[in-house]
Amino acid sequence: MRFLLSVCLKGASPQDPEARRRCGVLSGGVGIALNLLLFLGKLLAGVVTASIAVTADAFNNLSDAASSVVTLIGFRLAGREADEEHPFGHGRMEYLAGLVVAMLILLVGVELGQSSFQKILHPEPVVFNALPAVILAVSVGVKLWMFWFNRGLSKAIQSAALSATAADSLSDAAGTTTLLLGLLAGHFLNLPLDGWLGLGVALFILRTGWEAAKDTIDPLLGRPMDPELAADIDRIVLGHEYILGIHDLVYHDYGPGRAMMSLHAEVPAESDLLAVHDVIDHIERELKAKHHIETSIHMDPVVRDGRTETLRTQVAQIAAGIAPSLTIHDFRITAGPIHTNLLFDVVAPYGFHMSDAELRSALDEEIKKLSGRYFSVIQVDHSYVEEKKLT
Repeated sequence: MRFLLSVCLKGASPQDPEARRRCGVLSGGVGIALNLLLFLGKLLAGVVTASIAVTADAFNNLSDAASSVVTLIGFRLAGREADEEHPFGHGRMEYLAGLVVAMLILLVGVELGQSSFQKILHPEPVVFNALPAVILAVSVGVKLWMFWFNRGLSKAIQSAALSATAADSLSDAAGTTTLLLGLLAGHFLNLPLDGWLGLGVALFILRTGWEAAKDTIDPLLGRPMDPELAADIDRIVLGHEYILGIHDLVYHDYGPGRAMMSLHAEVPAESDLLAVHDVIDHIERELKAKHHIETSIHMDPVVRDGRTETLRTQVAQIAAGIAPSLTIHDFRITAGPIHTNLLFDVVAPYGFHMSDAELRSALDEEIKKLSGRYFSVIQVDHSYVEEKKLT
C-alpha cells in the first residue's frame, strides 16, 4: 500500500489536484480490471448453478466496473485547471463521480431486490458444485483486497468518492459471502434460500448506496468545516502579531484542494494600518500554502479602552449566562448625553432553542439591568464553526 501511495502522491500534498488525479485513475483502472474478471467468473457460476442471486451478484460486479469508469473519469475531470467557464476549477467533479457511483449502487440494489422477490414467489432448484463455490470464495478475497486498497487511498487523500468505492467493495464481499453460505446451506440442508439471500444482499446494497450518496451529497450542498481544519486556522491566524480574535469565518468547498474562505480579524484600533495590512497579507499566503485555501481577511478595528473592555466582558458574561454556546464579537459603544448604545454581534449555533428575536430580547433585558441608560443594537449570526472569543 505504501508503494502505491508513493506512486500516486510522488511526494506531493494529498490535496494537490494532480496527485489526487493519479490516485483516482489508479483506483479506477484497478477497479475496472478486477470487476470485469469477477463479472465473468460469477456469470459462469450463476449459469452453472441456475442461481438468480449469483447471477445478480455478477451484474453487480459489472455495475462496479462501470462505477470504476465513472471514478476514473471523475478524477481526470477534477484535475483540470480553472478556466473561464469554471473559475474555481473542476474539483467538485470528484464529488459528482462519487454521487454517480452511489446512484449505480442503489440501482443495482433495486434490480436485485425485484429479481429476488420474484424468486421467493416462484422458487427454483439451485444446482451446486465445487466450481461456483471456488469462484465465489475467490471473489470474496478479491473484494476484501479492493476494500483495503480503496480505503487506504481514500484515507490518504480524504476522498469521498474513493470512500464510496471502498464501501461498495466491502458490501460486495459481505453479499458474496452470504450467497456462498446460502448455496452451501441450500445444497446440504435442501432449503430454498436463493431468493431470500438475494433479497438480503439487495437490502445490504441499498444501505451501502444510501450511505455513499450521503457522503457525496453533503459536500455538494455545503457542510461545516472540519473541526481539525478550523482549529488549525485559528492557530495560524491568532499566532500572528496584532490579531486579537477572529469571527464570521465562511468556507466554500470547490473540491479537495480548491477552497475559498473569508473571515474577520479583530485588530487594535490604534495599531499602524500598513503594518496590520502586511500581517494580513502574510496570513493569507500562509493559509494558501498550507491548506490550499484562497483567503480574504477583513480587518475589524477594536477599541480597547477601559470602559469598552469592561462592558464587553459584562455583555459576554450575560450571553454565556443565557447559553454557554453564545459568543459575541464586534463590540463597540457610542456614548450620548442620555443613552449609551452597545453595538455587537452575537453568534448562536444552528438549531438554537431561541429565535433571533427572542435572543435579542433576552440580551437586551439583561443589559438594561446593568444600566437603564444602555441601549443595545444586536446582530444575530449563525455559524457551525467554533469562534475565538476576544480576551
